[in-house]
Amino acid sequence: MYFDRTHISDDELRAFYKALLYPRLVEEKMLLLLRQGKVSKWFSGIGQEAIAVGATLALDEDEWILPLHRNLGVFTTRQMPLQQLFHQWQGSSLGYTKGRERSFHFGSRQHHILGMISHLGPQLSVADGIAMALQMEGEGKVALAFTGEGGTSEGEFHEALNVAAVWGLPVVFLVENNGYGLSTPVTEQFRCDQLVDKAAGYGIRGMRIDGNNILEVYHAVQEAKRHALQEKQPVLIEAVTFRMRGHEEASGIKYVPPALLDYWAQRDPILHFEQFLQYLNLLDASLRESLKQEIDQDIQAALQEQVPAFNLDEELADIYAPAPAPVAPTGAVSEKRFINAIADALHQAMDLHPELILMGQDIAEYGGAFKITEGLVALYGKERVRNTPLCESAIIGAGLGLSVMGYRSMVEMQFADFVSCGFNQIVNNLAKIHYRWGQNANVVVRLPAGGGVGAGPFHSQTNEAWFTHTPGLKVVYPATPEDAKGLLLAALADPNPVLFFEHKALYRSISGPVPDAPYTIEIGKAKVVMEGDDLSIITYGAGVHWALEYALQHPELSLHILDLRSLQPLDYSAIREAVLSTGKVLILHEASLTGGFGGEIAAWISEHCFQLLDAPVMRCASLDTPVPFAAELEAHFQAKSRLHESVQRLVQY
Repeated sequence: MYFDRTHISDDELRAFYKALLYPRLVEEKMLLLLRQGKVSKWFSGIGQEAIAVGATLALDEDEWILPLHRNLGVFTTRQMPLQQLFHQWQGSSLGYTKGRERSFHFGSRQHHILGMISHLGPQLSVADGIAMALQMEGEGKVALAFTGEGGTSEGEFHEALNVAAVWGLPVVFLVENNGYGLSTPVTEQFRCDQLVDKAAGYGIRGMRIDGNNILEVYHAVQEAKRHALQEKQPVLIEAVTFRMRGHEEASGIKYVPPALLDYWAQRDPILHFEQFLQYLNLLDASLRESLKQEIDQDIQAALQEQVPAFNLDEELADIYAPAPAPVAPTGAVSEKRFINAIADALHQAMDLHPELILMGQDIAEYGGAFKITEGLVALYGKERVRNTPLCESAIIGAGLGLSVMGYRSMVEMQFADFVSCGFNQIVNNLAKIHYRWGQNANVVVRLPAGGGVGAGPFHSQTNEAWFTHTPGLKVVYPATPEDAKGLLLAALADPNPVLFFEHKALYRSISGPVPDAPYTIEIGKAKVVMEGDDLSIITYGAGVHWALEYALQHPELSLHILDLRSLQPLDYSAIREAVLSTGKVLILHEASLTGGFGGEIAAWISEHCFQLLDAPVMRCASLDTPVPFAAELEAHFQAKSRLHESVQRLVQY
């Protein structure tokens, strides 16, 4: 193995060796503790240390790295205290995630590290967002994201590389090709001769290196950084190595041919670097033993620390980051359509928040599918109003990366239906990140939703229930122009991820008074639209207008209509008051009945307000079918067609 020490001093070589040896010795200790039952799981990076350590050494300390679960060398080279790392691996509340995560599924702003989630791939798109911020600020920095050869089969790999290439982002994508994804060999993962060949498909530079040679890794990452910054182009590095132990220790390695293990054991990165240093008379024979003693002392101290008791209030409080207080409306009021109120909110938010970035398909010059963003690119430029490739997941992930760098983002889905392509980023990354390690996710996803416009099964869904089940998300569904503007401005000011549903049928059919100046409406507060004492209708979105229309058509009934406005958090006190007002409750929503959000409201009322009820809680929802295209079929599909029947059944109970 040839070591190129160009521009590397003797002292740096010694430091490189210490950085390389330390994670190996920590791992050996962890394997011992695993057998003793003092840690429950371990993902070994033995044999791969040169990649994590070499790449980290090649970057500045304030350049973000997004590692995987075998990259202990990233964490140790960034000088993260072993005692707290050990608490993290134990699942202790003294760890970086207060016991809410395991292994390396966390981040540290202090150390500019953002760890993975189990789904393999989302971190690549987050790196795009970090790099986008670096590019806009002209920092002369890069983001580096790790993945494995198995991870290159994920759709997110394609999306992240494509977005980075199209936007010329300073990202280094580092693939550790270690031969196996759990037990699946590379021959069953891809058909190209080598993974670096994929770079050509994105029009970017690719590099293939010996991942067991720490100096080769170091020089390659430095060159990749230089290229990314000078050429304004991401770089894909394939680092060839081998996984010497199982996917995790319980998996074993019986599926690996012994000859292959022998071959790679002879290419051990530490063994070869030690031989190189010995040749240069730079090897410190005492270092190994002194590091072992240091590790033993840190682990022993960590084992003796007391774990704090479970605190329910703290667990619940950490689901969301604190949101700013509402801003009351002032000044003049104008009549606006629903669609214009949303456009007004976006325009004012761009002035209020210079760090706000808008992203979506066709939102720039074209103005979006519904023309809501028309004219904004001329006012704020293409850096802040960005057309995106058809990469929903990567763009949502990039929004999270922007949050890491202190930015806000709005991601527009052309239709709410298409958000399924970004589902993983929303429910597993955005929703959980503050609870896991305190990182905000200042991302609003706008979702033009709902039927009644003859758009068929893939452009008409109202899919809010996909997200109300996921703690950490906020879900908003306004019904009036005034609420649409105030709630959207609140969402864009909120440090938490917000799913903002906009009913397409309301865009140009509903008008109302809207304050001209910026204001916000508290997310999580319902609104009484009409007071009555015969029957309560609890609803949101288009259902509010269906209920009002029905009330006008049936003046003999005294209806109490509650517009939830926000589905998560939910205004339980307002729901209780609606039950108390009439004793009879109908929950009305456009989504299909089974699994619809109305079931959650009905269950809560039955559990908490049973003594106030004079009849069973009833639901009026759309049919349990996809949304049909033909106008007559769609009309009968929608809940509105069964509203009279539902009301009468409840009134007569």
